[in-house]
Amino acid sequence: MLSALVAACDISSFFPEGSDETFGDQNFKSAIALIELHKTRNGKYPEELSELEFLGQWDPIWIQAVKYEKVEDGYNLFVLRGAIREPDLEYPAEFWNGLGLIKTNVKKVSKSEERT
Repeated sequence: MLSALVAACDISSFFPEGSDETFGDQNFKSAIALIELHKTRNGKYPEELSELEFLGQWDPIWIQAVKYEKVEDGYNLFVLRGAIREPDLEYPAEFWNGLGLIKTNVKKVSKSEERT
C-alpha cells in the first residue's frame, strides 16, 4: 500500500524550481573536471568513466546522470538528468576553452548571444 502511494506521488514536488539546472550544472562540471584531470595525469582520456580514480562519495550520483563517450580527438558528454529531468544548460564561449569536449547537449553561447 505504501509503495503504491509513493509511486503515485509526484517526486518533482519535492524539488524547488530550477533544481534540474542546478543539479545538472554540478553533474556536468564534476564530470568534466575528473575527465580532464584523468587526461592530465594519464596523458589520455578514459575509455570509460569507471577508469576515473580517487572519486568522492558523491561522485556516483553524477556518473549516473551523464553519458560519456571517448572519441578519437577527445570525448562526448551528455547530461541525462539534473534532479529529475534533463536540464536546459548553456555556458559562455570561454567555458569551453581548453576542453577535449567534442559533442554535448549543453548549449554553447557565443559572445553575441550572451545575456547582459
